[in-house]
Amino acid sequence: MIEVFKTNVQEESQCKIIIEKLLEHFPNSSISFDLEDCDKILRIHSPSISNTKIIDVLNFHGYSCEVLP
Repeated sequence: MIEVFKTNVQEESQCKIIIEKLLEHFPNSSISFDLEDCDKILRIHSPSISNTKIIDVLNFHGYSCEVLP
């Protein structure tokens, strides 16, 4: 399963922190950011994905996050 999110993450250092936190909840996942995209894309490939949990993790760390259709 692959899910794509729009975020407001700006820096590579921020990406690393967020990816570490997401891997705590989704350990068997492939997680990446595309900061070149205008929507600062977060892409997660995982056997099971909880959109609510992903959004909660980013919100907890001060970032906005929404599912892209």
